[in-house]
Amino acid sequence: MTDIEARIQALSGHNYINGTYRLSSGSHADIIDPATESVIGSYAHSTEQEVDQAIACANAAQKIWWSMSALERTELLHGVARKMVAMAGQVGETLTREMGKTFRESHWEAGAGASALSYYAELARHDNGRIAGPAIAGQLHMTMKEPLGVVVSIVPFNYPILLFAWQAAASLAAGNAIIVKPSELTSMSLLVLMDAFADLPAGLVQVICGGGAVGKQLVEHRDTHAVAFTGSVPSAQAVAKSAAERFKPVLIEASGNDPFIVMPSVPVPLAAKGAAFAAFLNCGQVCTSGERFYVHAAIYDEFVVALAKEADARRIGNGLDHVDMGPMASRRERDRFEKMIARAVEQGAKVVTGGKRPGHLKHGWFYEPTVLEVTHQMDIMHAESFGPVAPVCKVNSLDEAIACANDSTVGLGANIFTHNLGEAMRAVKEIESGIVWVNTPLNDNDAVPFGGRKMTGKGRELGAEGLDQFRSSKMVMISPELLLDPEWLPCPPEETFACFSEQNSKR
Repeated sequence: MTDIEARIQALSGHNYINGTYRLSSGSHADIIDPATESVIGSYAHSTEQEVDQAIACANAAQKIWWSMSALERTELLHGVARKMVAMAGQVGETLTREMGKTFRESHWEAGAGASALSYYAELARHDNGRIAGPAIAGQLHMTMKEPLGVVVSIVPFNYPILLFAWQAAASLAAGNAIIVKPSELTSMSLLVLMDAFADLPAGLVQVICGGGAVGKQLVEHRDTHAVAFTGSVPSAQAVAKSAAERFKPVLIEASGNDPFIVMPSVPVPLAAKGAAFAAFLNCGQVCTSGERFYVHAAIYDEFVVALAKEADARRIGNGLDHVDMGPMASRRERDRFEKMIARAVEQGAKVVTGGKRPGHLKHGWFYEPTVLEVTHQMDIMHAESFGPVAPVCKVNSLDEAIACANDSTVGLGANIFTHNLGEAMRAVKEIESGIVWVNTPLNDNDAVPFGGRKMTGKGRELGAEGLDQFRSSKMVMISPELLLDPEWLPCPPEETFACFSEQNSKR
């Protein structure tokens, strides 16, 4: 048994409340390693009392946090970032054992999350409002930025460390406390990560485990003040409705079905390699995965062959071994995905490669990286597949590709591979999405906002926009001394209607 396996067992059934790990008095459920199907621990279904306690602690800690100087908060957040980098191996192993992604991908999350913490630590220190030119001579008119209070973070299983880190970085830098409700599949990863936050005021960052009932209580509670949610469209709609009852700000990223356009000007072997990365990263369980490939007819056949070759070269297995792709996160996810592939085949999709469970792996929720030849009308091109599949559709022009790309109810990201500047500029301007990647699939930048359009959700993470997601603006007007203002009552005779009418009658 590794140290992390022992840690998972020790933290099983716990929450992280007010700076300590506490065994929940609620029911516990098994955590299953998706690569081996063995039970490795358990997570808690927290009680209403535990949720209430965490919220009370968060509100108390937030007041302490906001009373500190901006420099003190900055230095503490940099300390968290350094600890996250040092803990990347522990967090990575935990995440791989819980949800299956390769260790390389799991290890990356903590470092990428630390980068966001360092970015926001500095941004919040020098961006805390602005001075406006006064409307009244001699006065000071300004906008102050203040925290909202307690932020609820509900994160999914696919990138739990990274997405929480993005939200925690902006929330804490803005002066808030934060409570995270992890996915039931990745509770241990968030609990292990809490060691990085140990130097912050107790209760400022907390983990409350459980299912939908816990999330619902956190969202609806009168003493939480903002919600950041990543998940399905129906769940996001329920969260938004609940938050609206108290006019709580919400950050929602609900779904993606990203188009990926490939034009003839790029080298096909390299394009296929990049496309395979976009389709099969994290076993396709990425909100910004390439999920709909629109390839120009001039290179379509060559591209399909090259992409199938890339898919076949992927080594599949336990994410702790030397592999390129792990299992899907749960049996339920694989069952859902298999039905989607079966439906595509039923509608006429041609399986170029993959399309089944790998025969050499007798345990685990594995599925082969799959390449399909499809038409735009098939169901798989209009729903989030969230699995290892690249459906490839032939198009005859950029016009057709953009029209197909925009034929979607969601609009998170989009990709185009082209060496034609005019084509790139058209894609950037005309594709209806929050993100467009040109020849650089799925990359992020702490300083640039991440988010989508349409039914993808609302709000932005990262960048200055991500910081303002968790802040309130306050208008402040200061006169150096108390002086008589001509606007005050009583109203002078010359400003009455009678005086105005008399003056007009004399003209």
